[in-house]
Amino acid sequence: MGAGGAVLLLAVLFVVVGVDRVVDALAAADPVLVALTAGLGLCWLAAWSLMLRAVLGALDVEMSVRTAFLVYSGAAFANNVTPFGQAGGEPVAAALISKVGEARYETGLVGIASVDVLNVVPSVSLVFLGVGSYAATTAVGDRVGFAVASAVALIAAIVSAIAFVWRYRVAVVDRVPGALGPFLGRFDRFDAETIEAGLADRLGNFFADIERVGTDRPRLLGIVALSLLGWLFQAAALTAAFAAVGHPISPLIPVFVVPLSYVAGATPLPGGLGGIEAALVGLLVPTTGVAASAITAAVLVFRGAVYWLPMVIGGASASALGVKAFE
Repeated sequence: MGAGGAVLLLAVLFVVVGVDRVVDALAAADPVLVALTAGLGLCWLAAWSLMLRAVLGALDVEMSVRTAFLVYSGAAFANNVTPFGQAGGEPVAAALISKVGEARYETGLVGIASVDVLNVVPSVSLVFLGVGSYAATTAVGDRVGFAVASAVALIAAIVSAIAFVWRYRVAVVDRVPGALGPFLGRFDRFDAETIEAGLADRLGNFFADIERVGTDRPRLLGIVALSLLGWLFQAAALTAAFAAVGHPISPLIPVFVVPLSYVAGATPLPGGLGGIEAALVGLLVPTTGVAASAITAAVLVFRGAVYWLPMVIGGASASALGVKAFE
């Protein structure tokens, strides 16, 4: 689908809710509250960049706070321009981390993958806590219930796959290189023995680095706390976006709506563009009682803070850090 699919989804969304009404709501938005939304988006980016710094610290990759912010912004840029969100952007982000941090590629991959995986823990907690609190005062509609069930099913599948690979990691290191080496060796440009030895070494380092991150319990708790803080900053940004378009909502609703909407990031769209916007509108219409056009305007303000702003910062930082790394 790619960028074309994202544009098509956004176009359909605008047509359904009414382009003129969305534009009018955006034009009337409070600029101070729009700026606050952007500021909260930067706070989220800073919190998760500190997560990355803490994870890399466990792997003996030292990085200043400023550099970590720029590197994570670059990673966010990679996630936002590749299909399937984090899954598509992680290889690019890992290359950037390895160049800037002067680390092995597999160490950079463990660093960014750990951040993405650990972000799941507080997101699930926020979904259940938020939906539970919301259900205590309001009936949960079928749309929200379906979204929760879909998110839980997807997360369960991912966690199960990770647990399976981790349990049989020794077999993976022993057998995968032996299978890929001879296959790639059929092509003249590849040497089977070199590929097999190199891949076995990289896989061994990859799993060893994961174990190092997982065994540092105090650091791990701090990383999860930073993840939770980042999610709360995103929820606060969406709350501020609604206030900016003149429709304040309960701060409780974004607490579970924001993590749920990220399920759409698993679609083959660049950074979930279009899919996440549609998911947010679909979840917020039945939970807020606000007009769809105003919701769409608030979502666009919010996504400007957590998608387009990191795109600008991340694109510039990835370019600058990439040039610096190759000097």
